[in-house]
Amino acid sequence: MKLAGKVAIVTGGARDIGKATSIKLAQEGAKVVINYLSSEQQAADTVAEIKAKGGEAIAVKGDVSKDADVVNLIQAAQQAFGKDIHILVNVAGGMVARKQLADMDTDFWDFVMGLNVRSAFLLTKHVSPLMPAGSAIVNFSSQAGRDGGGFGASAYATAKGAVATFTKSIAKELGPKGIRVNAVDPGMIATTFHDTFTKPEIRTNVANGTPLRREGKAAEVADLVAYLASDESSFITGANIDINGGTYFS
Repeated sequence: MKLAGKVAIVTGGARDIGKATSIKLAQEGAKVVINYLSSEQQAADTVAEIKAKGGEAIAVKGDVSKDADVVNLIQAAQQAFGKDIHILVNVAGGMVARKQLADMDTDFWDFVMGLNVRSAFLLTKHVSPLMPAGSAIVNFSSQAGRDGGGFGASAYATAKGAVATFTKSIAKELGPKGIRVNAVDPGMIATTFHDTFTKPEIRTNVANGTPLRREGKAAEVADLVAYLASDESSFITGANIDINGGTYFS
């Protein structure tokens, strides 16, 4: 129970990697605030699963690219579990659609940036003043932010590259306050993201091209997040850690 007594906010915490992360943090003793936007039933199911195993969790709806919704999320967390927030995991994000440059307009570009970058900025801005020394922020970048992403993913890849840089910058700013900031950079993980945006034959080729010859699992990413959120990683900050089976080395 390496996170016993800690309060964690997980944005996008109702499904896929977010769900696995919420469950893992709860298993390690954290009280978990699960943010969702459209996945209401999945959020309720995740809360129920955590409680069934003896953990504590609540679900809070909100668009974390909007200031007011972020404030509401934090207020709900404090009402449920007290004034201090010890762990922030910014999972919320997404590709939205694969579009080439000629097919993108500024509304699409801005939406992808807001979903992935502004959300991390707003949560960090509002939550970090509530974090005592020893707290941790874990952002979600992507292998796409490292290598430019696949066909039609330029907006998403750019946004995730920005998250990676934001992580490094804020780690320097918050380090003197005893707050660590790191990011995880998943590659091909078996989630509905790739069910939606990646053709089966491409998934097979990517998996077979990794040294480990498979896709990753959401639970494996959650294990890494729990490590970065815990005191076991107390001298790691400003890092972007690849978890992709060896398809890309930084």
